[in-house]
Amino acid sequence: MAVWSAGQYVKFEDERTRPARDLLDHVPLAGARHVVDIGCGPGNSTELLVERFPGAKVVGLDSSPEMLAAARKRLPDVDFIEADIAAWRPSAQVDLLYANAVFQWVPEHEAVLARLLETLPSGGVLALQMPDNLAEPTHLLMAEAARSGPWAEAYAGHDVARAVLPAPARYYDLLEPFASRIDIWHTIYNHPLADAAAIVEWVKGTGLRPWIDPLNEMQRRDYLAEYTRRIARAYPPLHDGKVLLRFPRLFIVATRR
Repeated sequence: MAVWSAGQYVKFEDERTRPARDLLDHVPLAGARHVVDIGCGPGNSTELLVERFPGAKVVGLDSSPEMLAAARKRLPDVDFIEADIAAWRPSAQVDLLYANAVFQWVPEHEAVLARLLETLPSGGVLALQMPDNLAEPTHLLMAEAARSGPWAEAYAGHDVARAVLPAPARYYDLLEPFASRIDIWHTIYNHPLADAAAIVEWVKGTGLRPWIDPLNEMQRRDYLAEYTRRIARAYPPLHDGKVLLRFPRLFIVATRR
């Protein structure tokens, strides 16, 4: 299991929070009494929920103690719970289950999403977004770099590759028996970043973690150098010297029947 770094994650907080904001804009609730932020991370998405639903009980849920520590520091008046997302069930009726960029890491998450939607009361909403970027150079080059050097043997016995997301139709068919309405869409963000090294810093907070965690200090240094070299080739500088990080994301908002 990757070790998540709250400090690394928030280096690009504005860019990471934009899809969280876009997801929340599509939640069809005028008000809410009980909201759960599943995979709350360092609390940036939870903060949006507190602002959107000021009268609601908002709870943050995550499996990472470091992320939860950062979230509690950020929002000391909000309850944060450490839990296994795959096994967690709400203990009371919840109006909104909100999940920003977490279910792509949950094994067999399609069945988990159907189960969670089924637990909601009529009119309750399940809203989530997941990166759908495994075909992007950022992620293809993680695997290429892993196979290219003497560190390759360090991955034996480690499950490092994230599963490709199913087609939108798969999610629709799973959720439709419990939903009165389902919205599914993709958004492709194009983030201007300083240079190739900034792209590497971005993915070090999320997708690159499973690839660097199995390595010792020297292997990690050499792997990152090789990966950065490949990223620089794949993302050439723009007119102003910056690079453009293309980032597709899948959004789903389902309302309980």
